[in-house]
Amino acid sequence: MRTRLGILALFAVTLVCRAADSAAGRWEGDVQIPGRELKLIIDLAADSAGGWTGSAIVPGFGVKGTPLADIAIRNSDVSFSLKGALGEPKLTGRLTDNGAFTGEFEQAGNKAPFTLQKTGPPQVDSPRRSTPVRHEMEGEWKGVMDLFGYPINVTLTLANQGGSATAQFHIIGKRENTVKLDLVIEENDNLTLESPETGIVYDGRFRAAANDINGIYRQGPYEAPLILRRAEKSADPK
Repeated sequence: MRTRLGILALFAVTLVCRAADSAAGRWEGDVQIPGRELKLIIDLAADSAGGWTGSAIVPGFGVKGTPLADIAIRNSDVSFSLKGALGEPKLTGRLTDNGAFTGEFEQAGNKAPFTLQKTGPPQVDSPRRSTPVRHEMEGEWKGVMDLFGYPINVTLTLANQGGSATAQFHIIGKRENTVKLDLVIEENDNLTLESPETGIVYDGRFRAAANDINGIYRQGPYEAPLILRRAEKSADPK
């Protein structure tokens, strides 16, 4: 009996190891959304605690290094969600004998099939963290861009707080919306702002001589030039 139990335990461990070997890696492919294909890159790796870690890249949507959450791998079944990006979609699927990962991509109740192929070892990105911005960049910046064929008024607010910067866009077009930017990185006058949830990315350069930030606004597959200039302070009431 002990011998039989030992053999079963060894068999179970072997299955777990095979599942880990099969799931770990970089997976690339498409989600078959009606009318278009969504490119997707997933990195999965076993961590030192015996669990799993992972990150996702969605080209064209400002999603790079977004962490995976709720990773569950059992035999050939694999599931996880994208944390804090694109409405936090969930992927549920299976590893196939021919080295593919196929299943369903679910977002806000809508489902679409996906097929990913392993292309190499995992390259899990560490979560990026916001940095402070230089003092001259704090405050309000205003600009106008042409997006989707409409003029869009944009106000950017930057502030340093607790060792890093916070930022938000106030956007006025057909509708009015305020978007918190989760990632703020400034390095050598180059500014990167990202909101994975909305897919908004802004890459700009602070030009001290012109007192502006010259950059490109992206949201999904759309992009537009956006120059932000220091907002004029209102005159003090007398």
